[in-house]
Amino acid sequence: MTPHLLILGGTTEATALARAVAEAGLRAVFSYAGRVDRPRAQPVPVRVGGFGGADGLARYLRAEAITHVVDATHPFAAQMSTNAVVACAMADVPLIALTRPAWQAGPQDRWTVVPDIDAAVAALAGPVRRVFLAVGRMHLAAFAAQPQHRYLLRLVDQPDALPLPDCHLVVDRGPFSAEADKALMQDHGIELVVSKNAGGTGARSKIDAAREMGLPVLMIDRPPIPPRTEVQTPAQVISWLAHSGVDLGV
Repeated sequence: MTPHLLILGGTTEATALARAVAEAGLRAVFSYAGRVDRPRAQPVPVRVGGFGGADGLARYLRAEAITHVVDATHPFAAQMSTNAVVACAMADVPLIALTRPAWQAGPQDRWTVVPDIDAAVAALAGPVRRVFLAVGRMHLAAFAAQPQHRYLLRLVDQPDALPLPDCHLVVDRGPFSAEADKALMQDHGIELVVSKNAGGTGARSKIDAAREMGLPVLMIDRPPIPPRTEVQTPAQVISWLAHSGVDLGV
């Protein structure tokens, strides 16, 4: 079989997979959702933007003769992941997800786990606190319902506007270290960290720093996604491709 992969990307794992695919000499296209102004360069052709829902993605798979899809999107990109499951079933294209293991609370962690963004917003009701709000640009508007807090934000890109009246913005791209995040939180007198359970190592530093500082963490659980085959390393994706009939030339 001559493969033509679609990598639904945007994560560090997706970038690592693109490198592995390029090194294996496989034809692939890397898709960004378009939410980051300065996406990382990739060693395979890149497209940017949505597909138009599951139907649009299924049409794209057929039009571009895609033979395999790898969903390496963020664990909270539930709509895209759901669309991928539905579209691949419609187009009869094999799908695998390259996922990060979720973080697990240890004995020294002070987590309160909530099921979604709305529950996190509700949990912030009460008196003023200094909050490190590490949820990404797409979810900031929801927290405008709790404007009393002093928020510390860290984003990859400078936003056009911020919906929070009392906030300090840091524009930076990870990975970060626990030592640097500890210093950042100490400088801003942070009392609470709000984080999505993104998993992996790239965004874990704030969680490790909170543990060292004895700070509470409001941890937002991952959204549900339809059943699918999941692996955790690029090597496992390559192995899956080989077992599905792709000639890797080895």
